[in-house]
Amino acid sequence: MNFLAHLHLAHLADSSLPGNLLADFVRGNPQDLYPVEIVDGIHMHRRIDVMTDNLPEVKTAREWFRPQTRRVAPITLDVMWDHFLSRHWAQISPDFPLGDFVHYARAQVATILPDSPPRFINLNNYLWSERWLERYHEMAFIQNVLNGMANRRPRLDALRDSWQDLDANYAALEAQFWEFYPRMMAQAKEQQL
Repeated sequence: MNFLAHLHLAHLADSSLPGNLLADFVRGNPQDLYPVEIVDGIHMHRRIDVMTDNLPEVKTAREWFRPQTRRVAPITLDVMWDHFLSRHWAQISPDFPLGDFVHYARAQVATILPDSPPRFINLNNYLWSERWLERYHEMAFIQNVLNGMANRRPRLDALRDSWQDLDANYAALEAQFWEFYPRMMAQAKEQQL
């Protein structure tokens, strides 16, 4: 899962949106660094990451990547799941339009920015002003996201080529998303994530 899905599942679980978004920027035990609700959100994010990586649908989807891109498949898929969530948001969350949700999430996350790591603050400068969450529905933007990650981390250069795997398996990936994401939504609502 990437930013949009983590925020969405946190909302459904009545968990801390700031904590869930912050999690990738916190190493080790956050217990003494943040308030309890933020810590709970960080732990939820981590549980979702482990759970998602071990879903049979996600394991199957990783096999659709070519040998030269399979190593980065988990990262590529995380971004792709956000694409499908953004693309189908009106069906998934008909009572909370995506623009309204993004505004709500931004306001929640803003409450922790003064005490956040610089890299997280930097992410937020771009995430909201460039409307990433809304633009995830555009496949051209997904390609830009993958290229941007490859530019920032040369070890992940294969992300550029993973675009071809997404394109070649688009319909099958979308079917996998519909297999597991509604289940995760239900788990979130039941506080089981």
